[in-house]
Amino acid sequence: MSHILIVEDEAIIRTALRKLLERHRYRVSEAGSVREATTKYRLGEVDLIISDLRLPGAPGTDLLKLAGDVPVLIMTSYASLRSAVDSMRMGAADYIAKPFDHDEMIATVRRVIGKAEQSRAQAPADKESGRAIAGMIGSSPVMRDLYDRIHKVAPTDATVLVHGETGTGKELVARAIHEESRRAGKPLISVNCAAIPETLIEAELFGHEKGAFTGAQTAREGLVAAADGGTLFLDEIGELPLEAQARLLRVLQEGEVRPIGAVESRKVDVRLVAATHRNLRQLAAERKFREDLYYRINVVQMTLAPLRERGKDVLAIAEHLLEKFCAKVERSTLKLSPEAIQAVTTYTWPGNVRELENAIQRAVILTDDRSAEIDHSTLDIDLDLVPIEEADPERRPRNLHTDPREDLSLEDYFARFVIEHQDTMSETELAKKLGVSRKCLWERRQKLGIPRKKARRAAGAEA
Repeated sequence: MSHILIVEDEAIIRTALRKLLERHRYRVSEAGSVREATTKYRLGEVDLIISDLRLPGAPGTDLLKLAGDVPVLIMTSYASLRSAVDSMRMGAADYIAKPFDHDEMIATVRRVIGKAEQSRAQAPADKESGRAIAGMIGSSPVMRDLYDRIHKVAPTDATVLVHGETGTGKELVARAIHEESRRAGKPLISVNCAAIPETLIEAELFGHEKGAFTGAQTAREGLVAAADGGTLFLDEIGELPLEAQARLLRVLQEGEVRPIGAVESRKVDVRLVAATHRNLRQLAAERKFREDLYYRINVVQMTLAPLRERGKDVLAIAEHLLEKFCAKVERSTLKLSPEAIQAVTTYTWPGNVRELENAIQRAVILTDDRSAEIDHSTLDIDLDLVPIEEADPERRPRNLHTDPREDLSLEDYFARFVIEHQDTMSETELAKKLGVSRKCLWERRQKLGIPRKKARRAAGAEA
């Protein structure tokens, strides 16, 4: 007997629908709001959710992300093509207008449940082709496609180029490729090209001989040589200076590296995984990235979808992070309140997983045991304790209102300080004054859209 959950705030409609479904041998449960539904029932244990679109508090469409793989049938008295299209685009299994015809309702319920049962029967084969990878969370179609591509590419030595916004987890992809390859027992060397000053990047990557330049008091092996036999992961390869790009091209083409100041080269066996959030083809057309290197590294492309395009994965990642940070600070198990779930699942997360991780960590730290609502040895994290910051008000979650403040936010202060001082300070000086690392400074620049100005030549500075 299929179990159906009705979420409807009008008792008359809810009762009529329950009686109709029970006459057709369905087991029925009821709730008057999204909060009541998530509090009283385990959504993953029902076979179908029938929800009104307009509900007190959170809208019925919020159940689309909370229900996991359970299909949601949206009904509304506001029968319009726009509402139907919006609901279906967000993941609704189907749409029906109120007042509904009894025969149409039963036919729709049978069709939706039957389709869900057929999908579950096919799931084992689908999961085998796109089986999950340790350390990576998500079962959305884009993630299953990514898993499948990693499984196919990892056993080879093909160079991989990973595209993705900042904070999407590009290094996790590189690690997964390395661990599923024949090089798994060898080193995985990760380098963020944007975090190393241009004057040092060549020496860091390719090494140097003693006396090769001022300050080179001893010979040093580079990171490319350190990755011999293993995998070299170059994050933000688009930030690599042109001189270093030429040296990297030789490593890929000839399989050898020559340290700065050295006469002879040494053979290396390195697999390259590169990552970027920039359009390397466009950079190559603008002569800011070597075209020959672009074609050399663009053997297999993988794309990491931003968090806002991963649907229900957002909630799964948030709950995993919540459990992780609770264990880390040795405190009682916490759970997200319905309001916090709404904030987490409706926000666009421009900083992706990294921003979500920071928000959950702050919430765990700030939650007060004494004031939290105790429910079966768990503590609710309230909406106010998931501090989401974003300069663009259109990217805030729905129903999340904050009081305007006259003082600057941290993001505003950061942006103003960088813009006002970047002409007179180096990146290292800016980072030191702001109390952050160079890597953090670079990432904030990307998030806030503040491009890094090219360093002035010494001659220009002296003029």
